[in-house]
Amino acid sequence: MQKGKLSDNDFASAYNNVQKYPLTADLAEALGLTRKQISDKARRLRAARGKGKRSVPELIHRGEYHPPLMSESAEKYQEEYSAEDCLSELRRIAEAHPDKVITRNFFRTNSSISESTWNRYFGTFEEFKRQANIKLSRQAHALERNIAVHASRDHYRALSAERMGYEGKYDRPREGRYKTILVGSDLHDRECDPFWLRTFIDAARRIQPDVICLNGDVFDLPEFGKYTVDPRDWDVVGRIQFVHDHILKPLREAAPNAQLDIIEGNHEARLLRMLADATPAMRVLLSDLHGWTVPKLLGLDKYECNYVAKMDLSVFNKTDFSRELAKNYKSYFGCFIAHHFPHARRMGVPGWNGHHHSHEIWQNYNPMYGTYEWHQLGAGHRRMAEYCEGERWSNGFLIAHADTQTQATAMEYVQVTNFAIVGGKFYHRTTEEGGNNVAIWPGK
Repeated sequence: MQKGKLSDNDFASAYNNVQKYPLTADLAEALGLTRKQISDKARRLRAARGKGKRSVPELIHRGEYHPPLMSESAEKYQEEYSAEDCLSELRRIAEAHPDKVITRNFFRTNSSISESTWNRYFGTFEEFKRQANIKLSRQAHALERNIAVHASRDHYRALSAERMGYEGKYDRPREGRYKTILVGSDLHDRECDPFWLRTFIDAARRIQPDVICLNGDVFDLPEFGKYTVDPRDWDVVGRIQFVHDHILKPLREAAPNAQLDIIEGNHEARLLRMLADATPAMRVLLSDLHGWTVPKLLGLDKYECNYVAKMDLSVFNKTDFSRELAKNYKSYFGCFIAHHFPHARRMGVPGWNGHHHSHEIWQNYNPMYGTYEWHQLGAGHRRMAEYCEGERWSNGFLIAHADTQTQATAMEYVQVTNFAIVGGKFYHRTTEEGGNNVAIWPGK
């Protein structure tokens, strides 16, 4: 081609010849111009056509560094097409091929217009299909996703309703001005320290409290935790049976008239969500527990236990899960709060929490209760633990007293090491229960 000043028609003819000049650099070399000069001239000519100057030649939309698509021929570009014309063409293709999914490539091959004809109005092919009502709009699709997310939680809601009916089912009100509550937290089924458990059960027998409060994480079940457990070591049924045989049954026998409450902790909530999901680990459990129910699994009816669980299991993320767990607490006699988590001490009422396996005390004051204490309890869990620094934990339980007339409170914390003292009686750890508080239950 002769280099130098070109007419608009000669420039357009060369610019549209993408087979001979596939790249702008090729065209620039042939015309003796820079790539910027090529782009600027093409932009001016398109702008002139946009102002109604029909004598100006038409230029295709070509790629800067890549050959254009087959559909980008000058013959298929329809500048006079409106957005509605483009939509009509897309609907025509869809109606002509009802058994086909209309993809961008299928439309490119079968339609009479180029991509540049429609994408100046709609941008992406997905939005093009949405506007043609071939695909759901963004809003309708978002609504469908929202419905699906909530539908995926329906099995959690059914389970939530079943367990919520047990918060006060086995309340046992007793006469008398003074009330006593025996509190143990974080037993963690077979991870429970045998000396702690023996002392706790004997304390229940001697004290005959009005209430025995198991303050969360009675179960451990690492099979459903965040740490990987070798499936060959699973003993889900054995752990659940341990709670029945070594914790709930002995406590009910030791204090037959006591109200027995289980506060739902994070381990119980995790177990029940896994039950609802029927994970592989859960299918192992269900194969041994035909016809299971939440009360049967937790021993609620068998041992006449209340189950305090206000949280909604159908939460969507970890943050919501933690917020919902914070609802699992119980008020006793108008002057105690039992909660599994320590932030409850800011409620302004005497009480206790567990979860952290270490004993701490906070002293507070308000005009109704005067000076009072909040206790974070040591655990019933043995101090030798996997995946964490259990040697830093402490073991113990609480004996809480309330004057229901004045709402005055008094708390006795029982520390459990290699010995413990409850009401003047000394308890000593036996060799079978393990020295240095690292015992393991037989058969573990």
